[in-house]
Amino acid sequence: LAQGSRHASRCPPARARAAIPRAAQASSRAAPPAMANVPVSELSKEQQDELLCTYAALILHDDGADVTAQGMTNLIKAAGCTVEAYWPMLMTKMINNVGMDA
Repeated sequence: LAQGSRHASRCPPARARAAIPRAAQASSRAAPPAMANVPVSELSKEQQDELLCTYAALILHDDGADVTAQGMTNLIKAAGCTVEAYWPMLMTKMINNVGMDA
C-alpha cells in the first residue's frame, strides 16, 4: 500500500525497526508471557487463597506498609476476593519469622 494511504502499515519504518533489538521485535508479535505455568482457574481454593495472600503481602511490603493480617484481609476484600480467615494470619506469622527481604 502507498505510504500516504489511510490503510498503511502501523509498523514503524524500517530504519526505526532496525534500532529495536531483534528479540524485542519478535516478542512484540508474540502473545504476552503467562504469569504462571498453570491458569488460576485450575488452582485449588487453597492454592488461590495462598496466592492472594502472597500478592497482598507483596503489595503491602512494596508500598512500605506493615504486613499485617488485617491489612492483607482489607486489600484482598478491596480486590473483590475472599480467603479463608486463617490464611492472612498464617502468612503474617510466616513473614514475621522469615522476613520479606529473604
